[in-house]
Amino acid sequence: MGTSDLIIRGGTIVDGTGSAPYEGDVAVSGGIITQVGGRVSGKGIEEIDARGQAVTPGFVDIHTHYDGQVTWGDAISPSSLHGITTVVMGNCGVGFAPCRDADQTRLIRLMEGVEDIPFPVLSEGLPWTWESFPEYLDFLSGRTFDTDIAAQLPHAALRVFVMGERGANREDATADDIARMKQLAKEAVLSGAFGFSTSRTLNHRTADGEPTPTLTASEAELTGIAEGLKEADCGVLQFVSDFNDPQKEAAMLRRIVETSGRPLSVSLAQADVAPDGWKLLLGAIEQAAAEGLPMRAQVAPRPVGVLLGLELTLNPFSAHPTYQAIMDLPFEKRVETLKNPEFREKLLADEPSTDHPFLRVMLRSFGKMFQLSDPVNYEPGPERTLEYMARERGVSPEAVALDLMLERDGRGMLYLPFLNYSQGSLEPVRAMMESPATLPGLSDGGAHVGMICDGSFTTTMLTHWVRDRTAGPTLPLEYLVRRQSRDTAHWMGLNDRGVIAPGYRADLNVIDLANLKLHLPEVRYDLPAGGRRLMQRATGYTATILKGAVTHRDGDPTGARPGRLVRGAQGAQPAAIAAE
Repeated sequence: MGTSDLIIRGGTIVDGTGSAPYEGDVAVSGGIITQVGGRVSGKGIEEIDARGQAVTPGFVDIHTHYDGQVTWGDAISPSSLHGITTVVMGNCGVGFAPCRDADQTRLIRLMEGVEDIPFPVLSEGLPWTWESFPEYLDFLSGRTFDTDIAAQLPHAALRVFVMGERGANREDATADDIARMKQLAKEAVLSGAFGFSTSRTLNHRTADGEPTPTLTASEAELTGIAEGLKEADCGVLQFVSDFNDPQKEAAMLRRIVETSGRPLSVSLAQADVAPDGWKLLLGAIEQAAAEGLPMRAQVAPRPVGVLLGLELTLNPFSAHPTYQAIMDLPFEKRVETLKNPEFREKLLADEPSTDHPFLRVMLRSFGKMFQLSDPVNYEPGPERTLEYMARERGVSPEAVALDLMLERDGRGMLYLPFLNYSQGSLEPVRAMMESPATLPGLSDGGAHVGMICDGSFTTTMLTHWVRDRTAGPTLPLEYLVRRQSRDTAHWMGLNDRGVIAPGYRADLNVIDLANLKLHLPEVRYDLPAGGRRLMQRATGYTATILKGAVTHRDGDPTGARPGRLVRGAQGAQPAAIAAE
């Protein structure tokens, strides 16, 4: 008989190992799980009745962009609203350290362009009390959060820091440049960075339209940096690329892993221009993994889609001169103007005036554009497209788009999937998720604040893939929980969490799966400089627990901030679990 800090009673334990769920209690003291299963004797200072609910490990999101938000805020939302207790930031090669004073604006412009975080938000919010990456970590170590945070060294910041204008202009790195980047990468991971990230995609550009500084970095440069992690004997590598030649580029990444021995993950998604291209890349990663190389592909559980609306960054009329004439009006005045019959007629007769392919082509893709409505459905059928609705109503797709956006006092949203939905089905996504060579990722939590809201990926996995899917097979709860907890945690070297077993961190969720619901995204104006961001909430998370403290109860923050910066790999697995 004894007293525990917290006892979760009678829940269905989904322990993160992939084992079948079972009923029992979970006891916690000192932020550590002390007992699991059966009936825990004694009392808890706090007790949670979890009967009829799932008890899972806290989720670990390995692909976020909270690099700026963590410097001014302590709520790592929207991620922390969806059962996530650890976030890894610094992905895609963008971030804010190392950085000299003269390059601050350059890195802000890059983050603005790549991740859609407005310049005024970053310029006002970032305190810039650091220059080196270790100094950035030192600053963060003095702050508290509602999740744990982990950082990676971003290639763009490193390259500009070492090479200056030459780096920004994508000139080839010299042997001395590479040696310096190698040394700084080693220093970063030894000071607590979890790894190194880079980008080789043309989609990543500065706010001024310039490609990311890392776009054409040579294999020698990438290998040199990876060897810095090899010398430190810690840290992972994260890559995003267009993979126009999947087999050639996968072979290069394989050579980097073979040389450095460091784990490497790449972003994987289905693109409309080559709907089956992902299979070639995944095949190469699966072969490497089967041969014992630590290589994985990061995949998303739903389409990556742009949200369009009158309150958001883009809508189907963004390139129309008629709309551009009113786009700077206050929101309410803009909505009033769009309801005016004469203005409406003029707008619907207008055409886009731009050479930008996304604005000109994608924003006219009404056969692939959907209304985002309640209940939220990220696998809609063809009858839900604006093109289909227009035919049914006998009007133009543009007229339907305008009507739908004017709903909810002008806050209606449209959904345009541009990755993972080439054939109008998530079956390719299911194949990716079932591969042993993949990890869940790509949520981009903290980024794309006016266009994308995918920090809710974890809730989609639990609702759509476990419970609600009708367009194809579902997936087992214990499988998805394992992937989003133990698999992601241990890939990053976070061996102290991700499993419900004695000795592990008490990062936990109590989830009412039967009533778990993902709500429509909404716009908030709570960033520095009054900046706008998309937020998406969920109901059904009875409790989210971080290091034994309840951070969210019934979906609402409690105000507890036990989260800290995590520096580097954490501990070994308890012997009982490691032996399984």
